[in-house]
Amino acid sequence: MQRFITKRVLSSTNSLRSHRCFSQLAQKQTSIHENDISVPKLPPFDYSPPPYTGPSSEQILAKRKQYLSPSLFHFYSKPLNVVDGKMQYLFDENGRRYLDGFGGIATVCCGHSHPDVVDAVVKQLNRIQHSTVLYLNHAIADFAEALASKMPGNLKVVFFTNSGTEANELALMIARLYTGCQDIISLRNAYHGNAAGTMGATAQSIWKFNVIQSGVHHALNPDPYRGVFGSDGEMYAKDVQDIIDYGTSGHVAGFISEAIQGVGGIVEMAPDYLPAAYKSVKKVGGLCIADEVQVGFGRTGSHFWGFEAQGVVPDIVTMAKGIGNGIPLGAVVTTPEIAEVLTRRCYFNTFGGNPLCTAAGLAVLKVIEKENLQENALVVGSHLKKRLTELKDKYEIIGDVRGRGLMLGVELVTDRQRKTPAKAETLHIMDQMKDLGVLVGKGGFYGNVFRITPPLCFTKEDADFLVDAMDYSMSKI
Repeated sequence: MQRFITKRVLSSTNSLRSHRCFSQLAQKQTSIHENDISVPKLPPFDYSPPPYTGPSSEQILAKRKQYLSPSLFHFYSKPLNVVDGKMQYLFDENGRRYLDGFGGIATVCCGHSHPDVVDAVVKQLNRIQHSTVLYLNHAIADFAEALASKMPGNLKVVFFTNSGTEANELALMIARLYTGCQDIISLRNAYHGNAAGTMGATAQSIWKFNVIQSGVHHALNPDPYRGVFGSDGEMYAKDVQDIIDYGTSGHVAGFISEAIQGVGGIVEMAPDYLPAAYKSVKKVGGLCIADEVQVGFGRTGSHFWGFEAQGVVPDIVTMAKGIGNGIPLGAVVTTPEIAEVLTRRCYFNTFGGNPLCTAAGLAVLKVIEKENLQENALVVGSHLKKRLTELKDKYEIIGDVRGRGLMLGVELVTDRQRKTPAKAETLHIMDQMKDLGVLVGKGGFYGNVFRITPPLCFTKEDADFLVDAMDYSMSKI
């Protein structure tokens, strides 16, 4: 599932090539800084991939255009052919090494091809790859037990899926079944998936096709940077109560939110928002759903789950991406009472909870704990954010630095007062950083936010190199 860029942004790439028309602000900064910064060098790393003998980038791109959906798109003016990965690094067809600052869209948490995860997958694959949950297998039970032990409160029942979209679809259905209501409240700028139900909860027009999407209301986004109430979370939460009072029958099925919006541009909700919003929803019998697909599994550093930073306990938690370190795996966790609603009919998922994926999931949890990756995300992420904030003081084009741990965003603007999105500059700097050996993601409604979500094994040296590459690239525009 693609959760990171829009075709609208890609359409600007061609005009960027022909015009290279950047803001006067960026051009002014070039004359000030261009002679001050040396070309940054990748930190040393003791691994060389085996020679690549497969098809070239051009051949792969030609096959994609001929045989794959035309909806597929790619980063960079010259797309990257990734053929190997090891921990926080990726390698192209020529063996060149890149620092992975995107982690496969916040998915690779332990590191690419982490030996413990690979070993667990290979051992399970050699034993049995797939059976069905109609038979017994210890892999799914062991992982469910381990996952439940990481959850607060009475969140102890696990349903396994194959993706985050699928997990959110199931969570929304459970909320509607449990409450007997249809209305769901989501946040503007949110992304929860691209299937029938989750597309309704998603709140960016660029991700919504013109199909029926009913029963979802979108509340004001508690965005401290662009929001109308700044960092006053309780003021934003009043809109949830207003929606209940004026947009529904007075009852709702549920409220779904990301603690830090990923696709939306790494937007961390204003302090004290969730306690107030949850109070309004629970008061009318609704369930509170935490979408932890991108932010979960220790990525924020301060907590294992993103919602914990707001001091709340949801009724349902959804997760994917980091749960399997790249293995297709998702989950919905809820209470025994709420889970009971799925016994009213037959609920089944052919691949959800298969032995191969759940063996990988358990290995991921063990690596996170054994290698203290949550603590590393806190320490390295804090260092990285500090350095990015210092870069903001140097370049007017950086409007905001936000997020926590190793889920950080850098928003580029051509005018800090008007917060005008620097779309062309974002594309250009991203290309320049790639040429230096640094890969980052991008997102936000305007496509002007760098999304920095690397593997949690990132080091301070890696963080310094990423910032140095961004610094050098900004000095040259």
